[in-house]
Amino acid sequence: MNLSDFLGRSAAQHGPSVAVELGGTSLAYSALDALAGRTAALLAALGVRPGDRVGIMLPNLTEFPVLFYGALRAGAVVVPMNPLLKAREIAHHLKDSGAVVLFAHVSLTEEVAAGRRAAGAPVTVIPVSAGSLTGLLAGHPEPVTTSAGAGDDTAVILYTSGTTGLPKGAELTHTNLARNSEIAARSLFGLTAADNVLGCLPLFHTFGLVVAMNTAVTVGARLTLLARFEPVLALRTVQERRITVFAGVPTMYAALLAARAQEPGAFDTSALRLCLSGGASLPVEVLHGFEKAFGCPVLEGFGMSETSPVASFNHPDRPRKAGSIGTPIEGVEMRLTDVVDGVGELCVRGHNVMKGYWGRPEATAETVRDGWLHTGDLARVDEDGYYSIVDRKKDLVIRGGYNVYPREIEEVLYEHPAVAEAAVVGLPDDVLGEEVAAAVALRPGAEATPEELREFVRGQVAAYKYPRVVWLVDALPKGATGKILKREVAATRPGALVSHADE
Repeated sequence: MNLSDFLGRSAAQHGPSVAVELGGTSLAYSALDALAGRTAALLAALGVRPGDRVGIMLPNLTEFPVLFYGALRAGAVVVPMNPLLKAREIAHHLKDSGAVVLFAHVSLTEEVAAGRRAAGAPVTVIPVSAGSLTGLLAGHPEPVTTSAGAGDDTAVILYTSGTTGLPKGAELTHTNLARNSEIAARSLFGLTAADNVLGCLPLFHTFGLVVAMNTAVTVGARLTLLARFEPVLALRTVQERRITVFAGVPTMYAALLAARAQEPGAFDTSALRLCLSGGASLPVEVLHGFEKAFGCPVLEGFGMSETSPVASFNHPDRPRKAGSIGTPIEGVEMRLTDVVDGVGELCVRGHNVMKGYWGRPEATAETVRDGWLHTGDLARVDEDGYYSIVDRKKDLVIRGGYNVYPREIEEVLYEHPAVAEAAVVGLPDDVLGEEVAAAVALRPGAEATPEELREFVRGQVAAYKYPRVVWLVDALPKGATGKILKREVAATRPGALVSHADE
Protein backbone atom coordinates (compact mmCIF):
# COMPACT_ATOMS: atom_id res chain seq x y z
CA MET A 1 0.00 0.00 0.00
CA ASN A 2 0.94 3.65 -0.36
CA LEU A 3 1.83 5.26 2.98
CA SER A 4 -0.78 7.96 2.33
CA ASP A 5 -3.48 5.27 2.34
CA PHE A 6 -3.21 5.30 6.15
CA LEU A 7 -4.52 8.85 6.07
CA GLY A 8 -7.41 7.92 3.80
CA ARG A 9 -8.33 5.03 6.07
CA SER A 10 -8.25 7.17 9.22
CA ALA A 11 -10.26 9.90 7.48
CA ALA A 12 -12.94 7.35 6.62
CA GLN A 13 -13.06 6.02 10.18
CA HIS A 14 -12.41 9.19 12.21
CA GLY A 15 -13.33 12.03 9.86
CA PRO A 16 -14.50 14.65 12.40
CA SER A 17 -11.74 13.89 14.90
CA VAL A 18 -8.77 16.25 15.14
CA ALA A 19 -5.78 14.89 13.28
CA VAL A 20 -3.22 17.61 13.93
CA GLU A 21 -3.14 20.82 15.92
CA LEU A 22 -0.67 23.59 16.64
CA GLY A 23 -1.62 26.39 18.99
CA GLY A 24 -5.10 27.50 17.97
CA THR A 25 -5.00 25.83 14.55
CA SER A 26 -6.28 22.32 13.97
CA LEU A 27 -7.29 20.05 11.11
CA ALA A 28 -9.78 17.22 11.33
CA TYR A 29 -8.91 13.97 9.57
CA SER A 30 -11.46 14.67 6.84
CA ALA A 31 -9.92 18.11 6.21
CA LEU A 32 -6.35 16.79 6.28
CA ASP A 33 -7.27 14.09 3.78
CA ALA A 34 -9.02 16.57 1.44
CA LEU A 35 -6.12 19.04 1.55
CA ALA A 36 -3.63 16.24 0.89
CA GLY A 37 -5.73 15.25 -2.12
CA ARG A 38 -5.70 18.81 -3.41
CA THR A 39 -1.94 18.94 -2.93
CA ALA A 40 -1.66 15.85 -5.13
CA ALA A 41 -3.80 17.65 -7.74
CA LEU A 42 -1.58 20.74 -7.53
CA LEU A 43 1.56 18.67 -8.06
CA ALA A 44 -0.01 16.92 -11.06
CA ALA A 45 -0.86 20.32 -12.52
CA LEU A 46 2.78 21.34 -12.07
CA GLY A 47 3.86 18.32 -14.09
CA VAL A 48 5.06 16.20 -11.18
CA ARG A 49 4.95 12.52 -12.07
CA PRO A 50 5.30 9.36 -9.96
CA GLY A 51 8.90 9.00 -8.84
CA ASP A 52 9.69 12.73 -9.05
CA ARG A 53 11.22 14.20 -5.91
CA VAL A 54 9.42 16.90 -3.92
CA GLY A 55 11.19 18.74 -1.10
CA ILE A 56 9.49 19.94 2.06
CA MET A 57 11.46 22.48 4.07
CA LEU A 58 9.21 23.53 6.93
CA PRO A 59 9.27 23.81 10.70
CA ASN A 60 6.51 22.02 12.63
CA LEU A 61 3.33 23.38 11.07
CA THR A 62 -0.04 21.76 10.34
CA GLU A 63 0.89 22.27 6.68
CA PHE A 64 3.66 19.67 6.94
CA PRO A 65 1.43 16.55 7.02
CA VAL A 66 -0.79 18.06 4.32
CA LEU A 67 2.15 18.39 1.93
CA PHE A 68 3.78 15.13 3.01
CA TYR A 69 0.75 12.90 2.43
CA GLY A 70 -0.29 14.89 -0.62
CA ALA A 71 3.06 14.37 -2.32
CA LEU A 72 2.95 10.66 -1.52
CA ARG A 73 -0.57 10.40 -2.92
CA ALA A 74 0.73 11.93 -6.15
CA GLY A 75 3.34 9.18 -6.29
CA ALA A 76 6.17 11.61 -5.62
CA VAL A 77 9.17 10.92 -3.41
CA VAL A 78 9.30 13.26 -0.41
CA VAL A 79 12.62 14.85 0.53
CA PRO A 80 12.27 16.34 4.05
CA MET A 81 14.74 19.18 4.62
CA ASN A 82 15.82 20.94 7.79
CA PRO A 83 14.74 24.62 7.63
CA LEU A 84 18.03 25.56 9.30
CA LEU A 85 20.04 24.45 6.26
CA LYS A 86 22.20 27.09 4.61
CA ALA A 87 22.47 27.78 0.88
CA ARG A 88 25.31 25.33 0.14
CA GLU A 89 23.51 22.56 2.06
CA ILE A 90 20.23 23.32 0.29
CA ALA A 91 22.06 23.15 -3.02
CA HIS A 92 23.41 19.70 -2.17
CA HIS A 93 19.96 18.37 -1.21
CA LEU A 94 18.33 19.77 -4.33
CA LYS A 95 21.06 18.70 -6.74
CA ASP A 96 21.63 15.28 -5.23
CA SER A 97 17.94 14.37 -5.03
CA GLY A 98 16.98 16.03 -8.32
CA ALA A 99 13.94 17.62 -6.67
CA VAL A 100 11.56 19.31 -9.10
CA VAL A 101 9.40 21.11 -6.51
CA LEU A 102 10.31 22.55 -3.11
CA PHE A 103 7.75 23.70 -0.55
CA ALA A 104 9.73 26.08 1.66
CA HIS A 105 8.75 28.36 4.53
CA VAL A 106 8.42 32.00 3.52
CA SER A 107 11.12 33.01 6.01
CA LEU A 108 13.65 30.97 4.03
CA THR A 109 13.16 32.72 0.67
CA GLU A 110 16.62 34.27 0.47
CA GLU A 111 18.55 31.18 1.57
CA VAL A 112 16.51 28.90 -0.68
CA ALA A 113 17.00 31.19 -3.68
CA ALA A 114 20.77 31.12 -3.13
CA GLY A 115 20.74 27.34 -2.78
CA ARG A 116 18.62 26.95 -5.90
CA ARG A 117 21.05 29.08 -7.90
CA ALA A 118 24.04 27.13 -6.61
CA ALA A 119 22.37 23.83 -7.48
CA GLY A 120 21.70 25.01 -11.02
CA ALA A 121 18.56 22.89 -11.01
CA PRO A 122 15.12 23.76 -12.42
CA VAL A 123 13.26 23.60 -9.11
CA THR A 124 9.85 25.16 -8.66
CA VAL A 125 9.87 26.82 -5.23
CA ILE A 126 6.50 27.29 -3.52
CA PRO A 127 6.55 29.51 -0.42
CA VAL A 128 4.48 28.27 2.51
CA SER A 129 3.42 29.96 5.72
CA ALA A 130 0.95 29.09 8.47
CA GLY A 131 -2.54 29.13 6.98
CA SER A 132 -1.36 29.72 3.40
CA LEU A 133 -2.39 26.37 1.93
CA THR A 134 -6.10 27.16 1.78
CA GLY A 135 -5.50 29.87 -0.82
CA LEU A 136 -2.76 27.94 -2.59
CA LEU A 137 -4.96 24.88 -3.07
CA ALA A 138 -8.20 26.74 -3.76
CA GLY A 139 -7.77 26.32 -7.51
CA HIS A 140 -7.78 22.54 -7.11
CA PRO A 141 -11.21 21.72 -5.69
CA GLU A 142 -11.16 18.09 -6.83
CA PRO A 143 -8.82 16.21 -4.52
CA VAL A 144 -6.94 13.17 -5.77
CA THR A 145 -8.28 10.17 -3.90
CA THR A 146 -6.34 7.34 -5.55
CA SER A 147 -2.69 7.07 -4.62
CA ALA A 148 0.13 6.34 -7.04
CA GLY A 149 3.18 4.35 -5.99
CA ALA A 150 3.34 1.60 -3.37
CA GLY A 151 5.30 -1.34 -2.06
CA ASP A 152 8.96 -1.19 -3.00
CA ASP A 153 8.62 2.21 -4.67
CA THR A 154 10.66 4.87 -2.89
CA ALA A 155 8.47 7.05 -0.65
CA VAL A 156 11.00 9.21 1.18
CA ILE A 157 14.66 10.18 0.86
CA LEU A 158 16.05 11.09 4.27
CA TYR A 159 19.47 12.70 4.26
CA THR A 160 21.84 11.50 6.96
CA SER A 161 23.74 13.94 9.14
CA GLY A 162 26.87 13.67 7.03
CA THR A 163 29.44 13.31 9.82
CA THR A 164 31.88 12.17 7.15
CA GLY A 165 31.62 13.74 3.73
CA LEU A 166 28.42 15.06 2.21
CA PRO A 167 25.05 13.81 3.52
CA LYS A 168 23.73 10.68 1.83
CA GLY A 169 20.05 10.15 1.07
CA ALA A 170 18.56 6.99 2.60
CA GLU A 171 15.83 5.66 0.29
CA LEU A 172 12.88 4.38 2.29
CA THR A 173 10.07 2.56 0.52
CA HIS A 174 6.33 2.62 1.19
CA THR A 175 6.68 -0.89 2.64
CA ASN A 176 9.58 0.20 4.88
CA LEU A 177 7.60 3.07 6.36
CA ALA A 178 4.13 1.53 6.36
CA ARG A 179 5.20 -1.62 8.21
CA ASN A 180 7.37 0.34 10.62
CA SER A 181 4.54 2.75 11.41
CA GLU A 182 1.95 -0.03 11.81
CA ILE A 183 4.12 -2.22 14.04
CA ALA A 184 5.24 0.72 16.18
CA ALA A 185 1.73 2.14 16.55
CA ARG A 186 -0.16 -1.06 17.29
CA SER A 187 2.25 -3.73 18.55
CA LEU A 188 4.75 -1.56 20.42
CA PHE A 189 2.96 1.51 21.71
CA GLY A 190 -0.65 0.31 21.70
CA LEU A 191 -1.85 3.57 20.19
CA THR A 192 -5.57 4.09 19.58
CA ALA A 193 -7.71 6.90 18.24
CA ALA A 194 -8.15 8.06 21.84
CA ASP A 195 -4.46 8.97 22.18
CA ASN A 196 -2.97 12.44 21.91
CA VAL A 197 0.68 12.37 20.84
CA LEU A 198 2.90 15.36 21.61
CA GLY A 199 5.07 16.21 18.61
CA CYS A 200 8.05 18.18 19.90
CA LEU A 201 10.43 16.47 17.52
CA PRO A 202 10.84 18.09 14.10
CA LEU A 203 8.76 16.37 11.43
CA PHE A 204 11.57 16.59 8.88
CA HIS A 205 13.54 14.17 11.09
CA THR A 206 12.91 10.42 10.94
CA PHE A 207 12.00 10.18 14.66
CA GLY A 208 9.32 12.86 14.51
CA LEU A 209 8.16 11.87 11.04
CA VAL A 210 7.50 8.21 11.80
CA VAL A 211 7.28 7.72 15.56
CA ALA A 212 5.11 10.79 16.13
CA MET A 213 3.28 11.70 12.90
CA ASN A 214 2.96 8.44 10.97
CA THR A 215 2.02 6.34 13.98
CA ALA A 216 -0.65 8.83 15.02
CA VAL A 217 -2.16 8.93 11.53
CA THR A 218 -2.00 5.14 11.29
CA VAL A 219 -4.55 4.72 14.11
CA GLY A 220 -6.42 8.03 13.86
CA ALA A 221 -4.87 9.54 17.01
CA ARG A 222 -4.36 13.27 17.54
CA LEU A 223 -0.95 14.82 16.93
CA THR A 224 -0.33 17.97 18.95
CA LEU A 225 2.61 19.88 17.55
CA LEU A 226 4.97 22.34 19.16
CA ALA A 227 6.86 24.68 16.86
CA ARG A 228 9.97 24.01 18.93
CA PHE A 229 10.74 22.26 22.17
CA GLU A 230 10.65 24.35 25.34
CA PRO A 231 10.33 22.34 28.55
CA VAL A 232 7.85 24.60 30.35
CA LEU A 233 5.70 24.96 27.22
CA ALA A 234 5.80 21.19 26.74
CA LEU A 235 4.67 20.58 30.33
CA ARG A 236 1.91 23.14 29.97
CA THR A 237 0.77 21.47 26.75
CA VAL A 238 0.77 18.04 28.39
CA GLN A 239 -1.51 19.46 31.07
CA GLU A 240 -3.86 21.51 28.88
CA ARG A 241 -4.17 19.07 25.98
CA ARG A 242 -4.18 15.94 28.15
CA ILE A 243 -1.26 14.45 26.25
CA THR A 244 -1.08 10.66 26.59
CA VAL A 245 2.09 9.83 24.64
CA PHE A 246 5.36 11.75 24.47
CA ALA A 247 8.27 10.94 22.17
CA GLY A 248 11.60 12.65 22.71
CA VAL A 249 15.38 12.44 22.81
CA PRO A 250 17.39 12.19 26.06
CA THR A 251 18.13 15.92 26.33
CA MET A 252 14.37 16.58 26.33
CA TYR A 253 13.82 14.20 29.23
CA ALA A 254 16.61 15.85 31.20
CA ALA A 255 15.12 19.30 30.48
CA LEU A 256 11.58 18.24 31.46
CA LEU A 257 12.87 16.71 34.67
CA ALA A 258 14.77 19.90 35.55
CA ALA A 259 11.77 22.11 34.72
CA ARG A 260 9.47 20.05 36.92
CA ALA A 261 11.99 20.19 39.76
CA GLN A 262 11.97 24.00 39.54
CA GLU A 263 8.17 24.09 39.98
CA PRO A 264 7.05 20.91 41.77
CA GLY A 265 3.33 20.34 41.47
CA ALA A 266 2.86 23.18 38.98
CA PHE A 267 1.80 20.90 36.12
CA ASP A 268 -0.75 18.10 35.94
CA THR A 269 0.80 15.42 33.75
CA SER A 270 -1.39 12.59 34.96
CA ALA A 271 -2.79 11.91 31.47
CA LEU A 272 0.64 10.65 30.30
CA ARG A 273 0.57 6.90 29.93
CA LEU A 274 3.68 6.27 27.84
CA CYS A 275 6.95 8.00 26.97
CA LEU A 276 9.31 6.97 24.18
CA SER A 277 13.02 7.72 24.02
CA GLY A 278 15.38 7.35 21.08
CA GLY A 279 17.99 9.15 19.03
CA ALA A 280 20.73 8.59 21.62
CA SER A 281 21.32 6.68 24.83
CA LEU A 282 19.18 7.85 27.74
CA PRO A 283 21.29 8.10 30.93
CA VAL A 284 19.95 5.63 33.49
CA GLU A 285 19.87 8.32 36.19
CA VAL A 286 17.67 10.51 33.99
CA LEU A 287 15.36 7.61 33.17
CA HIS A 288 14.83 6.64 36.80
CA GLY A 289 14.44 10.27 37.85
CA PHE A 290 11.87 10.95 35.14
CA GLU A 291 9.79 7.87 35.87
CA LYS A 292 9.76 8.68 39.58
CA ALA A 293 8.79 12.33 39.03
CA PHE A 294 6.17 11.75 36.33
CA GLY A 295 4.88 8.31 37.26
CA CYS A 296 5.03 7.26 33.62
CA PRO A 297 7.11 4.47 32.05
CA VAL A 298 9.77 5.38 29.51
CA LEU A 299 10.43 2.89 26.73
CA GLU A 300 13.88 3.10 25.17
CA GLY A 301 14.50 1.99 21.63
CA PHE A 302 16.91 2.14 18.76
CA GLY A 303 16.60 3.31 15.20
CA MET A 304 18.25 5.30 12.46
CA SER A 305 17.26 6.83 9.15
CA GLU A 306 18.44 3.69 7.37
CA THR A 307 16.05 1.49 9.43
CA SER A 308 12.86 3.47 8.78
CA PRO A 309 13.65 4.15 11.74
CA VAL A 310 12.53 1.70 14.48
CA ALA A 311 14.64 -1.45 14.82
CA SER A 312 14.31 -2.44 18.49
CA PHE A 313 12.51 -1.36 21.64
CA ASN A 314 11.81 -2.23 25.21
CA HIS A 315 8.33 -3.67 24.84
CA PRO A 316 5.52 -2.55 27.17
CA ASP A 317 4.34 -6.13 27.79
CA ARG A 318 7.80 -7.48 28.68
CA PRO A 319 10.37 -6.66 31.36
CA ARG A 320 12.14 -3.37 30.68
CA LYS A 321 15.89 -3.09 31.13
CA ALA A 322 17.15 0.40 31.87
CA GLY A 323 20.00 1.42 29.60
CA SER A 324 19.15 -1.14 26.93
CA ILE A 325 17.51 -0.67 23.54
CA GLY A 326 15.40 -3.76 24.12
CA THR A 327 14.83 -6.49 21.58
CA PRO A 328 14.18 -6.39 17.82
CA ILE A 329 10.67 -5.44 16.72
CA GLU A 330 8.46 -7.83 14.80
CA GLY A 331 10.05 -8.98 11.53
CA VAL A 332 13.50 -7.63 12.38
CA GLU A 333 16.70 -9.49 13.29
CA MET A 334 19.85 -8.24 15.00
CA ARG A 335 23.33 -9.63 15.45
CA LEU A 336 26.83 -8.51 16.41
CA THR A 337 29.88 -8.83 14.18
CA ASP A 338 33.60 -8.58 14.91
CA VAL A 339 32.97 -9.21 18.60
CA VAL A 340 35.78 -8.44 21.05
CA ASP A 341 35.20 -8.87 24.79
CA GLY A 342 31.46 -9.11 24.18
CA VAL A 343 31.28 -5.90 22.14
CA GLY A 344 30.65 -5.90 18.40
CA GLU A 345 29.12 -3.87 15.61
CA LEU A 346 25.32 -3.99 15.61
CA CYS A 347 23.80 -5.25 12.37
CA VAL A 348 20.12 -5.21 11.39
CA ARG A 349 18.10 -7.22 8.86
CA GLY A 350 14.40 -7.01 8.08
CA HIS A 351 11.56 -5.16 6.37
CA ASN A 352 12.79 -1.86 7.84
CA VAL A 353 16.19 -1.80 6.11
CA MET A 354 16.45 0.96 3.52
CA LYS A 355 16.38 0.36 -0.21
CA GLY A 356 19.82 1.99 -0.40
CA TYR A 357 21.56 5.33 -0.55
CA TRP A 358 20.12 7.46 -3.35
CA GLY A 359 22.45 7.34 -6.35
CA ARG A 360 25.30 5.78 -4.35
CA PRO A 361 25.57 2.06 -5.07
CA GLU A 362 29.09 1.79 -3.64
CA ALA A 363 28.07 3.36 -0.31
CA THR A 364 25.03 1.07 -0.26
CA ALA A 365 27.13 -2.03 -0.87
CA GLU A 366 29.50 -1.00 1.91
CA THR A 367 26.69 -0.50 4.44
CA VAL A 368 24.27 -3.29 3.47
CA ARG A 369 25.99 -6.66 3.04
CA ASP A 370 24.07 -9.87 2.40
CA GLY A 371 20.92 -8.11 3.56
CA TRP A 372 22.48 -6.98 6.86
CA LEU A 373 22.72 -3.25 7.57
CA HIS A 374 25.95 -2.42 9.38
CA THR A 375 24.93 0.38 11.74
CA GLY A 376 28.31 1.63 12.94
CA ASP A 377 27.11 1.21 16.54
CA LEU A 378 28.99 -0.91 19.05
CA ALA A 379 26.74 -3.02 21.26
CA ARG A 380 26.42 -5.92 23.68
CA VAL A 381 23.64 -8.49 23.96
CA ASP A 382 22.68 -10.22 27.21
CA GLU A 383 21.39 -13.72 27.90
CA ASP A 384 17.78 -12.55 27.40
CA GLY A 385 18.45 -11.10 23.96
CA TYR A 386 18.39 -7.45 25.08
CA TYR A 387 20.83 -5.23 23.23
CA SER A 388 22.68 -2.29 24.74
CA ILE A 389 24.53 0.32 22.72
CA VAL A 390 28.03 0.84 24.04
CA ASP A 391 28.89 3.66 21.63
CA ARG A 392 29.34 4.63 18.02
CA LYS A 393 32.42 3.12 16.38
CA LYS A 394 33.58 6.60 15.47
CA ASP A 395 33.09 7.85 19.06
CA LEU A 396 35.26 5.13 20.59
CA VAL A 397 38.28 6.63 22.37
CA ILE A 398 41.47 4.55 22.19
CA ARG A 399 43.75 5.76 24.96
CA GLY A 400 47.18 4.17 25.01
CA GLY A 401 45.78 1.06 23.32
CA TYR A 402 42.83 0.75 25.72
CA ASN A 403 39.25 1.12 24.48
CA VAL A 404 37.22 3.71 26.38
CA TYR A 405 33.49 3.90 25.66
CA PRO A 406 32.28 7.48 26.21
CA ARG A 407 28.79 6.44 27.21
CA GLU A 408 30.12 4.54 30.24
CA ILE A 409 31.91 7.66 31.49
CA GLU A 410 28.89 9.88 30.73
CA GLU A 411 26.68 7.61 32.84
CA VAL A 412 28.99 8.19 35.82
CA LEU A 413 29.01 11.96 35.27
CA TYR A 414 25.20 12.03 35.21
CA GLU A 415 25.22 10.52 38.69
CA HIS A 416 26.83 13.71 40.04
CA PRO A 417 24.04 15.89 41.47
CA ALA A 418 25.35 19.06 39.81
CA VAL A 419 25.49 17.66 36.27
CA ALA A 420 22.75 18.48 33.77
CA GLU A 421 24.47 17.33 30.56
CA ALA A 422 27.75 15.63 29.75
CA ALA A 423 29.61 14.57 26.63
CA VAL A 424 32.83 12.58 26.57
CA VAL A 425 35.12 12.76 23.55
CA GLY A 426 38.67 11.91 22.59
CA LEU A 427 41.28 14.63 22.11
CA PRO A 428 44.48 14.04 20.11
CA ASP A 429 47.47 13.22 22.31
CA ASP A 430 51.08 12.88 21.11
CA VAL A 431 51.91 10.13 23.59
CA LEU A 432 48.69 8.18 24.09
CA GLY A 433 47.07 8.72 20.72
CA GLU A 434 43.90 10.05 22.35
CA GLU A 435 43.06 11.51 25.75
CA VAL A 436 39.67 11.12 27.41
CA ALA A 437 37.94 14.47 27.80
CA ALA A 438 34.55 15.67 29.05
CA ALA A 439 32.45 18.78 28.48
CA VAL A 440 29.87 19.32 31.21
CA ALA A 441 26.89 21.64 31.66
CA LEU A 442 25.71 22.12 35.24
CA ARG A 443 22.16 22.28 36.56
CA PRO A 444 20.77 25.78 37.17
CA GLY A 445 22.14 27.08 40.48
CA ALA A 446 24.49 24.11 40.94
CA GLU A 447 28.22 24.43 41.50
CA ALA A 448 31.07 22.05 40.74
CA THR A 449 34.63 22.49 39.55
CA PRO A 450 36.25 20.54 36.73
CA GLU A 451 38.63 19.07 39.30
CA GLU A 452 35.74 17.86 41.44
CA LEU A 453 34.04 16.21 38.47
CA ARG A 454 37.25 14.55 37.35
CA GLU A 455 37.86 13.11 40.82
CA PHE A 456 34.22 11.99 41.05
CA VAL A 457 34.65 9.83 37.94
CA ARG A 458 38.16 8.76 38.88
CA GLY A 459 36.85 7.03 41.99
CA GLN A 460 34.41 4.88 40.02
CA VAL A 461 36.21 3.64 36.90
CA ALA A 462 39.51 2.06 35.92
CA ALA A 463 42.51 4.40 35.94
CA TYR A 464 42.79 4.58 32.14
CA LYS A 465 39.14 5.60 31.68
CA TYR A 466 38.51 8.74 33.68
CA PRO A 467 38.69 12.10 31.84
CA ARG A 468 41.96 13.94 32.41
CA VAL A 469 40.53 16.96 30.60
CA VAL A 470 37.28 18.45 31.92
CA TRP A 471 35.70 21.78 31.09
CA LEU A 472 32.40 23.48 31.87
CA VAL A 473 30.00 24.87 29.25
CA ASP A 474 26.71 26.72 29.47
CA ALA A 475 25.13 24.17 27.14
CA LEU A 476 26.29 21.41 24.83
CA PRO A 477 25.92 21.76 21.04
CA LYS A 478 22.76 20.05 19.75
CA GLY A 479 21.17 19.14 16.47
CA ALA A 480 17.64 19.75 15.28
CA THR A 481 16.13 17.07 17.53
CA GLY A 482 18.10 18.13 20.60
CA LYS A 483 20.61 15.31 20.22
CA ILE A 484 24.08 16.24 21.48
CA LEU A 485 26.49 16.71 18.58
CA LYS A 486 29.63 14.87 19.62
CA ARG A 487 31.56 16.07 16.58
CA GLU A 488 31.21 19.69 17.77
CA VAL A 489 31.90 19.16 21.48
CA ALA A 490 35.68 19.52 21.23
CA ALA A 491 35.18 23.00 19.75
CA THR A 492 33.62 24.15 23.05
CA ARG A 493 36.93 23.57 24.87
CA PRO A 494 38.64 26.74 26.15
CA GLY A 495 42.02 27.62 24.73
CA ALA A 496 43.81 26.36 27.82
CA LEU A 497 43.26 22.83 29.04
CA VAL A 498 41.05 22.75 32.12
CA SER A 499 41.83 20.24 34.83
CA HIS A 500 44.37 18.17 32.95
CA ALA A 501 46.11 15.68 35.24
CA ASP A 502 49.04 13.40 34.51
CA GLU A 503 48.94 9.69 35.36
